[in-house]
Amino acid sequence: MFEGFTHTQVQANGITINLRYGGSGKPLLLLHGYPQTHVMWHKITPALAKKFSVVVPDLRGYGDSEKPLADEGDHTVYCKRTTALDQAQIMTSLGFETFHLLGHDRGVRVGYRMALDFPERVLSLTNFDVMPSQAAFENMDTPLSFAWFHWHLMRQPAPFPETMIHNSAREYLDFLFDRWTAIEGAITEEAYAEYWRCFSDPGMIRGTCADYRAVELDLEHDDADRGRKLNCPVLVLWAGHIPKRPGWQTGGGLDMLSAWRERAEDVRGKALPCGHFIPEEMPEEALKEVLAFLRSLGKTDT
Repeated sequence: MFEGFTHTQVQANGITINLRYGGSGKPLLLLHGYPQTHVMWHKITPALAKKFSVVVPDLRGYGDSEKPLADEGDHTVYCKRTTALDQAQIMTSLGFETFHLLGHDRGVRVGYRMALDFPERVLSLTNFDVMPSQAAFENMDTPLSFAWFHWHLMRQPAPFPETMIHNSAREYLDFLFDRWTAIEGAITEEAYAEYWRCFSDPGMIRGTCADYRAVELDLEHDDADRGRKLNCPVLVLWAGHIPKRPGWQTGGGLDMLSAWRERAEDVRGKALPCGHFIPEEMPEEALKEVLAFLRSLGKTDT
């Protein structure tokens, strides 16, 4: 995986971030989601690197990036504003002042905050399967609550969720991949081995729980920006076939495009016939949609 990419670790915002970078052209930052690492992009980075300078980091608390401790009740360590600053400093250190951004899951939440806090730097935001946190929590119903059980578990006070997840880490990880994936075999053995290597680390379990707990502060930041729309174009691609997890993302009443059009001026997108892990379940289709989107912006020669 990631042949031709450089593997390095960069100091940013007071911590060490693990990342790979490669290719040439306009900068493109790829931010992964839970419970994965930067490895989730491995199926589409070879093609992207032919047209872009691609940067694929592990978020703080994930993979081989640093996992700083957070005192009880201190959500500043893992709030999306802090994680967004990590990524902004990474891109500066690599010499990239402006860039396109692709996010999946948690990476979208970081990307959304980056586009709000650094609007002059984020040229576009591609969202793989995320409902805005504010919309979800203000419209939480029974189907969405059931689908998002992990949110409610991981937000409990430490060390309760950390202990429960760590004691059954393999079963827990396998359950998430099974329930959130619609296409058999989409998670390759090589990628899974990396996910398990990282997820079996108690530090990642601790860091990811802190990441989810930080939604309390994330929602405060979102509320302060209520009504403010992103000025960068947004592409939304979401799971259109996830029968094992009814209510996923939208619950009984939310609509993905409508929710994002309340938060950005230019929003387009569609559902794809797969589960949550779109870049691994339907990489060719995902790549086609992303390249068409960026080409439509006149930002690339694809």
